[in-house]
Amino acid sequence: MLGRATGNWVEEMLIISGLLAVQCIMGFYVVFVNRVLALGVNPLFLVALTGSTSAVALLPFSVALERKKWNVKITPVLVAQMVTLSLGGMTMFQMLMLLGIEKTSPTIASAMPNLSPGLIFIIAACLGFEKFEKQCKYSKAKILGTLVCLGGIMVMSFLHSPPPASPQFNKPHLGENTNSYGYYDWMLGCFYLFAGVVILSCNSVLQAATLVNFPAPLSICTITSMMGSMFTAIVLFIMKGKIDIGSPDIGIMLIGEICLLGGVVIGACIAFQVWCVRKKGPVLVSIFSPVQTVCSTILSAVFYHQMISLGSFVGIVLMFCGLYVVLWAKNNETHDVSIEDGILVSSVGDVEKPLLS
Repeated sequence: MLGRATGNWVEEMLIISGLLAVQCIMGFYVVFVNRVLALGVNPLFLVALTGSTSAVALLPFSVALERKKWNVKITPVLVAQMVTLSLGGMTMFQMLMLLGIEKTSPTIASAMPNLSPGLIFIIAACLGFEKFEKQCKYSKAKILGTLVCLGGIMVMSFLHSPPPASPQFNKPHLGENTNSYGYYDWMLGCFYLFAGVVILSCNSVLQAATLVNFPAPLSICTITSMMGSMFTAIVLFIMKGKIDIGSPDIGIMLIGEICLLGGVVIGACIAFQVWCVRKKGPVLVSIFSPVQTVCSTILSAVFYHQMISLGSFVGIVLMFCGLYVVLWAKNNETHDVSIEDGILVSSVGDVEKPLLS
Protein backbone atom coordinates (compact mmCIF):
# COMPACT_ATOMS: atom_id res chain seq x y z
CA MET A 1 0.00 0.00 0.00
CA LEU A 2 2.83 2.37 0.89
CA GLY A 3 4.55 1.68 -2.43
CA ARG A 4 1.36 2.35 -4.36
CA ALA A 5 0.76 5.61 -2.48
CA THR A 6 4.33 6.71 -3.14
CA GLY A 7 3.94 5.87 -6.82
CA ASN A 8 0.73 7.90 -7.06
CA TRP A 9 2.40 10.87 -5.37
CA VAL A 10 5.33 10.72 -7.78
CA GLU A 11 2.95 10.53 -10.75
CA GLU A 12 0.96 13.52 -9.47
CA MET A 13 4.15 15.59 -9.13
CA LEU A 14 5.31 14.49 -12.58
CA ILE A 15 2.02 15.55 -14.18
CA ILE A 16 1.84 18.94 -12.45
CA SER A 17 5.50 19.85 -12.98
CA GLY A 18 5.37 18.52 -16.55
CA LEU A 19 2.30 20.56 -17.47
CA LEU A 20 3.91 23.69 -16.04
CA ALA A 21 7.06 23.00 -18.06
CA VAL A 22 5.05 22.36 -21.24
CA GLN A 23 3.22 25.69 -21.01
CA CYS A 24 6.49 27.52 -20.31
CA ILE A 25 8.07 25.90 -23.37
CA MET A 26 5.12 26.84 -25.54
CA GLY A 27 5.26 30.40 -24.24
CA PHE A 28 8.94 30.53 -25.18
CA TYR A 29 8.11 29.10 -28.61
CA VAL A 30 5.60 31.88 -29.33
CA VAL A 31 8.27 34.48 -28.49
CA PHE A 32 10.79 32.58 -30.61
CA VAL A 33 8.37 32.57 -33.57
CA ASN A 34 7.92 36.32 -33.19
CA ARG A 35 11.69 36.78 -33.59
CA VAL A 36 11.87 34.35 -36.53
CA LEU A 37 9.11 36.19 -38.41
CA ALA A 38 10.82 39.52 -37.73
CA LEU A 39 13.92 38.14 -39.50
CA GLY A 40 11.88 37.65 -42.66
CA VAL A 41 10.97 33.95 -42.62
CA ASN A 42 7.94 33.22 -44.78
CA PRO A 43 5.04 32.08 -42.52
CA LEU A 44 4.02 29.38 -45.04
CA PHE A 45 7.55 27.98 -45.08
CA LEU A 46 7.54 27.94 -41.28
CA VAL A 47 4.23 26.03 -41.23
CA ALA A 48 5.46 23.46 -43.75
CA LEU A 49 8.78 22.94 -41.97
CA THR A 50 7.41 22.60 -38.42
CA GLY A 51 4.50 20.45 -39.59
CA SER A 52 6.70 17.86 -41.26
CA THR A 53 9.12 17.85 -38.32
CA SER A 54 6.27 17.42 -35.83
CA ALA A 55 4.92 14.48 -37.84
CA VAL A 56 8.33 12.79 -37.68
CA ALA A 57 8.59 13.52 -33.95
CA LEU A 58 5.08 12.18 -33.18
CA LEU A 59 5.36 9.08 -35.36
CA PRO A 60 7.25 6.95 -32.77
CA PHE A 61 4.67 7.81 -30.09
CA SER A 62 1.74 6.93 -32.35
CA VAL A 63 3.37 3.62 -33.35
CA ALA A 64 4.18 2.66 -29.76
CA LEU A 65 0.87 3.70 -28.18
CA GLU A 66 -1.75 3.29 -30.91
CA ARG A 67 -0.59 0.64 -33.37
CA LYS A 68 -3.35 -1.76 -32.29
CA LYS A 69 -5.97 0.85 -33.21
CA TRP A 70 -4.90 1.13 -36.84
CA ASN A 71 -7.08 -1.77 -38.04
CA VAL A 72 -9.85 0.43 -39.37
CA LYS A 73 -11.60 0.56 -42.72
CA ILE A 74 -10.43 3.46 -44.89
CA THR A 75 -13.59 5.08 -46.25
CA PRO A 76 -14.09 8.19 -48.43
CA VAL A 77 -15.63 9.93 -45.41
CA LEU A 78 -12.54 9.25 -43.27
CA VAL A 79 -10.23 10.47 -46.04
CA ALA A 80 -12.31 13.66 -46.44
CA GLN A 81 -12.18 14.24 -42.68
CA MET A 82 -8.38 13.85 -42.65
CA VAL A 83 -7.98 16.26 -45.57
CA THR A 84 -10.24 18.84 -43.93
CA LEU A 85 -8.40 18.50 -40.61
CA SER A 86 -5.09 18.99 -42.41
CA LEU A 87 -6.21 22.08 -44.30
CA GLY A 88 -8.00 23.62 -41.33
CA GLY A 89 -6.01 22.62 -38.28
CA MET A 90 -2.59 22.68 -39.89
CA THR A 91 -2.45 25.02 -42.89
CA MET A 92 -5.13 27.64 -42.14
CA PHE A 93 -4.86 27.73 -38.34
CA GLN A 94 -1.07 27.85 -38.23
CA MET A 95 -0.87 30.44 -41.00
CA LEU A 96 -3.42 32.74 -39.34
CA MET A 97 -1.74 32.41 -35.95
CA LEU A 98 1.68 33.25 -37.41
CA LEU A 99 0.27 36.28 -39.23
CA GLY A 100 -1.38 37.35 -35.98
CA ILE A 101 1.85 36.95 -34.00
CA GLU A 102 3.68 38.99 -36.63
CA LYS A 103 1.25 41.91 -36.36
CA THR A 104 0.44 41.88 -32.63
CA SER A 105 2.58 40.41 -29.87
CA PRO A 106 3.41 37.01 -28.34
CA THR A 107 1.33 37.88 -25.26
CA ILE A 108 -1.89 38.42 -27.20
CA ALA A 109 -1.21 35.45 -29.48
CA SER A 110 -0.78 33.09 -26.53
CA ALA A 111 -3.90 34.45 -24.79
CA MET A 112 -6.28 34.14 -27.74
CA PRO A 113 -6.49 30.28 -27.86
CA ASN A 114 -8.04 30.34 -24.36
CA LEU A 115 -11.26 31.13 -26.22
CA SER A 116 -11.42 27.66 -27.75
CA PRO A 117 -13.27 25.75 -24.96
CA GLY A 118 -16.22 28.14 -25.08
CA LEU A 119 -16.29 28.33 -28.87
CA ILE A 120 -16.13 24.54 -29.14
CA PHE A 121 -19.18 24.26 -26.89
CA ILE A 122 -21.15 26.82 -28.96
CA ILE A 123 -20.26 25.22 -32.31
CA ALA A 124 -21.01 21.70 -31.05
CA ALA A 125 -24.30 22.81 -29.50
CA CYS A 126 -25.38 24.50 -32.75
CA LEU A 127 -24.61 21.33 -34.69
CA GLY A 128 -26.44 19.17 -32.16
CA PHE A 129 -23.29 17.36 -31.02
CA GLU A 130 -23.60 18.58 -27.43
CA LYS A 131 -26.72 19.00 -25.35
CA PHE A 132 -27.79 22.48 -24.35
CA GLU A 133 -30.48 22.81 -21.71
CA LYS A 134 -31.85 26.28 -21.02
CA GLN A 135 -32.58 25.41 -17.41
CA CYS A 136 -29.17 23.88 -16.73
CA LYS A 137 -26.92 26.22 -14.76
CA TYR A 138 -23.78 24.67 -16.26
CA SER A 139 -24.96 25.36 -19.82
CA LYS A 140 -25.72 28.95 -18.83
CA ALA A 141 -22.29 29.21 -17.18
CA LYS A 142 -20.53 28.06 -20.36
CA ILE A 143 -22.40 30.62 -22.44
CA LEU A 144 -21.59 33.33 -19.88
CA GLY A 145 -17.92 32.34 -19.76
CA THR A 146 -17.69 32.43 -23.55
CA LEU A 147 -19.26 35.90 -23.66
CA VAL A 148 -16.79 37.12 -21.03
CA CYS A 149 -13.93 35.73 -23.16
CA LEU A 150 -15.30 37.52 -26.23
CA GLY A 151 -15.52 40.69 -24.18
CA GLY A 152 -11.87 40.27 -23.28
CA ILE A 153 -10.98 40.03 -26.96
CA MET A 154 -12.91 43.22 -27.71
CA VAL A 155 -11.05 45.02 -24.91
CA MET A 156 -7.66 43.74 -26.11
CA SER A 157 -8.39 44.69 -29.70
CA PHE A 158 -9.86 48.19 -29.28
CA LEU A 159 -8.21 49.53 -26.12
CA HIS A 160 -4.64 48.72 -27.08
CA SER A 161 -2.77 51.26 -29.18
CA PRO A 162 0.63 49.86 -30.20
CA PRO A 163 3.63 52.19 -30.30
CA PRO A 164 4.52 53.14 -33.89
CA ALA A 165 8.18 52.22 -33.38
CA SER A 166 7.35 48.69 -32.27
CA PRO A 167 9.54 46.21 -34.18
CA GLN A 168 6.78 43.71 -34.85
CA PHE A 169 4.90 46.11 -37.12
CA ASN A 170 5.71 46.82 -40.73
CA LYS A 171 7.04 50.25 -41.57
CA PRO A 172 4.35 52.67 -42.77
CA HIS A 173 4.52 54.31 -46.16
CA LEU A 174 5.90 57.81 -46.51
CA GLY A 175 3.43 60.42 -45.34
CA GLU A 176 1.19 57.89 -43.59
CA ASN A 177 0.12 58.49 -40.02
CA THR A 178 2.17 56.05 -37.94
CA ASN A 179 -0.29 55.87 -35.06
CA SER A 180 -3.26 55.02 -37.29
CA TYR A 181 -1.16 52.56 -39.29
CA GLY A 182 0.03 50.75 -36.17
CA TYR A 183 -3.51 50.60 -34.78
CA TYR A 184 -4.85 49.25 -38.10
CA ASP A 185 -2.09 46.62 -38.21
CA TRP A 186 -2.86 45.64 -34.62
CA MET A 187 -6.57 45.23 -35.36
CA LEU A 188 -5.78 43.14 -38.42
CA GLY A 189 -3.50 40.92 -36.34
CA CYS A 190 -6.23 40.44 -33.72
CA PHE A 191 -8.64 39.48 -36.51
CA TYR A 192 -6.14 36.89 -37.79
CA LEU A 193 -5.77 35.42 -34.30
CA PHE A 194 -9.51 35.28 -33.69
CA ALA A 195 -10.15 33.69 -37.09
CA GLY A 196 -7.46 31.13 -36.31
CA VAL A 197 -9.11 30.22 -33.00
CA VAL A 198 -12.51 29.87 -34.71
CA ILE A 199 -10.96 27.48 -37.25
CA LEU A 200 -9.27 25.61 -34.39
CA SER A 201 -12.61 25.22 -32.59
CA CYS A 202 -14.40 23.96 -35.73
CA ASN A 203 -11.50 21.63 -36.33
CA SER A 204 -11.80 20.23 -32.80
CA VAL A 205 -15.45 19.30 -33.33
CA LEU A 206 -14.56 17.63 -36.64
CA GLN A 207 -11.67 15.85 -34.92
CA ALA A 208 -14.09 14.42 -32.38
CA ALA A 209 -16.23 13.08 -35.22
CA THR A 210 -13.17 11.56 -36.90
CA LEU A 211 -12.23 9.75 -33.69
CA VAL A 212 -15.49 7.82 -33.87
CA ASN A 213 -14.14 5.93 -36.90
CA PHE A 214 -10.43 6.19 -36.09
CA PRO A 215 -9.89 6.29 -32.27
CA ALA A 216 -6.18 7.15 -32.36
CA PRO A 217 -5.58 10.86 -31.54
CA LEU A 218 -1.78 10.79 -31.83
CA SER A 219 -1.96 8.99 -35.16
CA ILE A 220 -4.48 11.53 -36.44
CA CYS A 221 -2.15 14.35 -35.41
CA THR A 222 0.79 12.66 -37.14
CA ILE A 223 -1.14 12.11 -40.36
CA THR A 224 -2.72 15.58 -40.47
CA SER A 225 0.59 17.28 -39.63
CA MET A 226 2.30 15.60 -42.57
CA MET A 227 -0.63 16.19 -44.94
CA GLY A 228 -0.96 19.80 -43.78
CA SER A 229 2.75 20.33 -44.34
CA MET A 230 2.41 19.02 -47.90
CA PHE A 231 -0.63 21.20 -48.61
CA THR A 232 1.15 24.26 -47.24
CA ALA A 233 4.21 23.56 -49.39
CA ILE A 234 1.96 23.29 -52.46
CA VAL A 235 0.31 26.64 -51.65
CA LEU A 236 3.73 28.22 -51.14
CA PHE A 237 4.95 26.86 -54.48
CA ILE A 238 1.85 28.16 -56.28
CA MET A 239 2.24 31.63 -54.75
CA LYS A 240 6.01 31.98 -55.09
CA GLY A 241 6.88 29.55 -57.85
CA LYS A 242 9.31 27.86 -55.48
CA ILE A 243 9.66 26.72 -51.85
CA ASP A 244 11.01 30.05 -50.64
CA ILE A 245 12.26 30.50 -47.09
CA GLY A 246 11.51 34.22 -47.35
CA SER A 247 14.89 35.82 -46.72
CA PRO A 248 18.42 35.07 -47.99
CA ASP A 249 19.80 36.01 -44.57
CA ILE A 250 18.33 32.93 -42.87
CA GLY A 251 21.10 30.47 -42.06
CA ILE A 252 21.13 26.73 -41.55
CA MET A 253 21.54 27.26 -37.80
CA LEU A 254 18.19 29.05 -37.52
CA ILE A 255 16.48 26.38 -39.62
CA GLY A 256 17.86 23.76 -37.26
CA GLU A 257 16.51 25.72 -34.28
CA ILE A 258 13.08 25.87 -35.91
CA CYS A 259 13.05 22.12 -36.54
CA LEU A 260 14.29 21.29 -33.04
CA LEU A 261 11.99 23.62 -31.10
CA GLY A 262 8.97 23.84 -33.40
CA GLY A 263 8.98 20.19 -34.43
CA VAL A 264 10.70 17.88 -31.95
CA VAL A 265 10.19 19.76 -28.66
CA ILE A 266 6.63 20.90 -29.37
CA GLY A 267 5.80 17.41 -30.67
CA ALA A 268 7.04 15.91 -27.40
CA CYS A 269 4.96 18.45 -25.45
CA ILE A 270 1.85 17.43 -27.39
CA ALA A 271 2.52 13.75 -26.68
CA PHE A 272 2.94 14.49 -22.96
CA GLN A 273 -0.33 16.43 -22.86
CA VAL A 274 -2.18 13.53 -24.47
CA TRP A 275 -0.74 11.20 -21.80
CA CYS A 276 -1.92 13.62 -19.09
CA VAL A 277 -5.43 13.63 -20.58
CA ARG A 278 -5.44 9.83 -20.35
CA LYS A 279 -4.44 10.00 -16.69
CA LYS A 280 -6.27 13.03 -15.30
CA GLY A 281 -8.71 14.27 -17.90
CA PRO A 282 -8.80 17.37 -20.13
CA VAL A 283 -9.90 19.92 -17.53
CA LEU A 284 -6.67 19.67 -15.53
CA VAL A 285 -4.63 20.15 -18.71
CA SER A 286 -6.67 23.19 -19.75
CA ILE A 287 -6.23 24.84 -16.34
CA PHE A 288 -2.51 25.28 -17.02
CA SER A 289 -2.97 27.06 -20.38
CA PRO A 290 -2.79 30.64 -18.94
CA VAL A 291 0.76 29.86 -17.80
CA GLN A 292 1.76 30.15 -21.47
CA THR A 293 0.45 33.71 -21.62
CA VAL A 294 2.30 34.70 -18.44
CA CYS A 295 5.55 33.23 -19.75
CA SER A 296 5.14 34.97 -23.11
CA THR A 297 4.54 38.29 -21.35
CA ILE A 298 7.63 37.96 -19.16
CA LEU A 299 9.88 36.80 -22.01
CA SER A 300 8.62 39.54 -24.35
CA ALA A 301 9.39 42.15 -21.69
CA VAL A 302 12.87 40.72 -21.08
CA PHE A 303 13.99 40.16 -24.67
CA TYR A 304 11.97 42.70 -26.69
CA HIS A 305 10.94 45.27 -24.04
CA GLN A 306 7.29 44.77 -25.05
CA MET A 307 5.36 45.83 -21.99
CA ILE A 308 1.68 44.90 -21.80
CA SER A 309 -0.76 47.81 -21.93
CA LEU A 310 -3.62 48.40 -19.49
CA GLY A 311 -6.21 47.51 -22.14
CA SER A 312 -4.49 44.24 -22.98
CA PHE A 313 -4.10 43.39 -19.30
CA VAL A 314 -7.82 43.93 -18.62
CA GLY A 315 -8.72 41.90 -21.72
CA ILE A 316 -6.47 38.99 -20.68
CA VAL A 317 -7.95 39.00 -17.16
CA LEU A 318 -11.45 38.83 -18.66
CA MET A 319 -10.40 35.97 -20.93
CA PHE A 320 -8.92 34.02 -18.01
CA CYS A 321 -12.06 34.56 -15.92
CA GLY A 322 -14.27 33.41 -18.79
CA LEU A 323 -12.03 30.40 -19.43
CA TYR A 324 -12.25 29.19 -15.84
CA VAL A 325 -16.02 29.67 -15.76
CA VAL A 326 -16.29 27.44 -18.85
CA LEU A 327 -13.89 24.86 -17.39
CA TRP A 328 -15.74 24.87 -14.06
CA ALA A 329 -19.03 24.21 -15.86
CA LYS A 330 -17.55 21.46 -18.02
CA ASN A 331 -15.98 19.80 -15.00
CA ASN A 332 -19.22 19.74 -13.02
CA GLU A 333 -21.77 18.77 -15.63
CA THR A 334 -22.55 15.14 -16.38
CA HIS A 335 -20.67 13.67 -19.37
CA ASP A 336 -21.42 10.46 -21.18
CA VAL A 337 -17.99 10.34 -22.80
CA SER A 338 -15.03 8.54 -21.24
CA ILE A 339 -11.61 10.13 -20.83
CA GLU A 340 -10.04 7.41 -22.99
CA ASP A 341 -11.73 9.05 -25.98
CA GLY A 342 -9.83 12.32 -25.35
CA ILE A 343 -8.60 14.23 -28.35
CA LEU A 344 -5.87 16.69 -29.16
CA VAL A 345 -6.69 20.32 -29.92
CA SER A 346 -4.24 22.74 -31.40
CA SER A 347 -0.88 24.68 -32.12
CA VAL A 348 0.31 26.44 -29.84
CA GLY A 349 -0.89 22.90 -27.38
CA ASP A 350 -4.37 22.91 -25.76
CA VAL A 351 -6.10 19.56 -25.11
CA GLU A 352 -9.84 19.13 -24.82
CA LYS A 353 -12.40 16.41 -24.23
CA PRO A 354 -14.40 15.18 -27.23
CA LEU A 355 -17.88 16.59 -27.64
CA LEU A 356 -19.42 13.63 -29.44
CA SER A 357 -20.84 10.66 -27.60
